[in-house]
Amino acid sequence: MPIGPVTMLAIFLVVWWVVLFAILPLGTSREVHTPPTDGAQWGAPDTPNLKRKFLTTTWVSLLVWAVIIGLVWVGWMPLPDLAPPAG
Repeated sequence: MPIGPVTMLAIFLVVWWVVLFAILPLGTSREVHTPPTDGAQWGAPDTPNLKRKFLTTTWVSLLVWAVIIGLVWVGWMPLPDLAPPAG
């Protein structure tokens, strides 16, 4: 195995956060809103659908992560060996 499980987990977490920030703006509208009177922010969506976005983020991240791990496994995207030289 070219990389360990901790490295695989770290790659997944980085991919998950990148995909999350790509998915968060999806589904929000740019319609004109009336001024909020309940203390909400102007740019806050009425229905953020965070649970759906987190689930979507997870399965998209799994696909991207699998492609990355596959490329590392095949050798098309090698990771550097950061271990100190022996001896």
